[in-house]
Order: sequence, then structure tokens, then C-alpha cells
Amino acid sequence: MDFRDNANLDASQVEDVGGSGGGGGRFPGGMVIGGGGIIGLIVTIAVILLNSLGDGGSGAEQPVGAQPTSNLAQQCRTGKDADQSEKCRVVGVVNSIQDYWRDEVSGYRPAKTVLYSGGVRTACGAADSSVGPFYCPADQRVYLDLSFFDDLHSRFGAKGGPFAQAYVIAHEYGHHVQNLVGGLEGGGSVATELQADCYAGVWAKNAVDTGFYDKPFTDTEIAEALDAAAAVGDDRIQQRTQGRVDPESFTHGSSRQRVDAFKQGYTTGQPTRCDTAELG
Repeated sequence: MDFRDNANLDASQVEDVGGSGGGGGRFPGGMVIGGGGIIGLIVTIAVILLNSLGDGGSGAEQPVGAQPTSNLAQQCRTGKDADQSEKCRVVGVVNSIQDYWRDEVSGYRPAKTVLYSGGVRTACGAADSSVGPFYCPADQRVYLDLSFFDDLHSRFGAKGGPFAQAYVIAHEYGHHVQNLVGGLEGGGSVATELQADCYAGVWAKNAVDTGFYDKPFTDTEIAEALDAAAAVGDDRIQQRTQGRVDPESFTHGSSRQRVDAFKQGYTTGQPTRCDTAELG
């Protein structure tokens, strides 16, 4: 996943707040995060009530109680920086994803990614790194502890790699798109998650057109995303943690469903082909 060396990065889309505190793995209303406590599961903080707040509840400029701990604007200026630093790679991926969706969604509002370590306080409540990456609709931010990428390999058995990381980020921005267009309202959580996977595939198909990458992604890179999608399927996680599979309790979809949803988006390259009725 090579960035164009002279691509201009916008580091203002990512904040690095380090260990800002918080934790507990729960959000308002007592909602347990991560499929009943499954460590590291990619989750959506679907506090749908908060969508009724005029502008989506995006008033806070910083996550609650957090201040940036590093100056990404100085570190992450070009695509060359993104090829050499994990945090700058996150900046580049976020820039490309939002560049794509800005052209696709009328009135698109950028969502910042917040990098934290250990725990963080958000408008959806406090969370710790066991939650995994998540999107909070109340403050319209994606939250990511970079240690999750190690967990993706060590705990979930994914092969990992830069594009597996890009898939995770693109999935969470899929939830931001849903929030903007009303797709988080109603419907089952599995359908919502599969649509976010499909949106991740759509971005991957069109990413080179955003100008941040030298060339389209290779089959090997796409395979990293598919492997990651399969690794976080509910059936595989349940089998590993419980020794059995209970489809009735799925929250994100099976490995096969998640892979197929990403393929649907990647093959068609069209957000309109990510209708929840066509997935699952």
C-alpha cells in the first residue's frame, strides 16, 4: 500500500491524545460493548437517540478530557511520511477515505480519528482499548487504539498488514457515512455492520482516484482486508471464545457474510450497491 510521495496529508483529521484516561467498556444506558464483552471486537457505538441532536452532537472540538499529545501536523506532511510511520499511515488512510466520501455524500462532514492508548472518554461515554475501534455518533469521531492492530493478529488470527489496518478504519468511516445519511436509524445491527464492510470495499475500489496512492491496491493487499474481515466474524470469534456458535446472538455477521459484504463493495465500487437488503 504505497502512498504517492508528494501527496499532501491533512493531519488535522487525526488527533493523537495518548493515554487520556477513561475505560470500563460501557457506554450510557449500560450498553455492553463488544458483543457481550468479547475483547477487541470492532464495534459501533450506536446511541441512535443522539442523532436527534441538531448537528449530530458534534460540538466538542476534543474528546472529553483529552488534549493532543503529539503534533501530527509536523510529523505527517506527505505520502512519503505515511509510508514510513504507522500514525502517518493512519492520517493518509483517513484523508483518502474522507476525500472519497466528500465527493459521494452531499453535505459530507469530516469526522476526526482519535488515536488513544489504554482508555478514552467520549461523548458516548468512557471506553478502554479492549473495546476495539469504534465510531461514536454523538461526537462524530472514530476512536482507535493502535494496539488493536497487534490484537487483530495475535488474538483474532488475522495475517495483518497495512491494508488490513486500512480496512478497519474504512469500516468505521462507513458508520460515519451511515450516520450522515440516516443509515444508523433502525434495522438490525448485523445489517448495519455488513453495510459498513461494503462501504469499506467501495472506498478500496476507488481509493486510487483520491490521489493519495500510486496505484490501485494489489490482490495481495485486498486479501489482507478479506482475511481481517473473516477474522472478526461473529462465528469465528464465538468459536474461539465460547467453543460454540450461536447465530441468534450475532452482532456483526459471520466471517462469510463480512467477506462477501466487502467483496460486494469492492467489485461494484458503488455505494448504492451496499443496500442492506442485498447483504447478508
